[in-house]
Amino acid sequence: MDSSLLVPAAIVGAYLLGSVPFAVICSRLFGLADPRSYGSGNPGATNVLRSGNKAAAVLTLLGDGAKGWLAVFLAQHYMLSNVAIGLIALAVFFGHLFPIFLKFKGGKGVATAAGVLLALDWLLGVGVLGLWLLTVLFSRYSSLGALIAAAGAPMLAAMMWGGSFLMLTVGVISMALISKHWQNLQRLLTGTEPKVGSKKKPK
Repeated sequence: MDSSLLVPAAIVGAYLLGSVPFAVICSRLFGLADPRSYGSGNPGATNVLRSGNKAAAVLTLLGDGAKGWLAVFLAQHYMLSNVAIGLIALAVFFGHLFPIFLKFKGGKGVATAAGVLLALDWLLGVGVLGLWLLTVLFSRYSSLGALIAAAGAPMLAAMMWGGSFLMLTVGVISMALISKHWQNLQRLLTGTEPKVGSKKKPK
């Protein structure tokens, strides 16, 4: 392939990879209802967990995280520039948020963002995952964990990389995560947000 086409092709490929809806695929494999039809209606691991099938939820989590990790890992493996790596990271992440295979109505991106961060730097990924995990363990609110982790990620990235393009990439991902969780924030404030493990309800 012409080297001038490599990065654009990688960005398109990353977007398509991000668009793969593991929540829907895993639910079908386990004979479950479409995750868009109950709970929050979000095609993600937390909502799949509301079906009561932990295996399907875990596979969804791993799939969504792996696609974010793989896109960035391949970009690094082929020694692309930091700008190209950042654009590919954004492409796979926004592919999950706005997947072409689900008419651009995707998940909230927490697992995919985690995969991206782990590939960019495992220390950054572990630090952000730690913020999410501690928050969820103490509050049992996955959305609160996502909001706190999203707020903390750019600060950790700035400490590690300064004002680099990759730090800006993390900042964009964080703002998108917070935006996708805006309704969750409203429900948290009113005390109506469902906790992790709560039973599914019709959408």
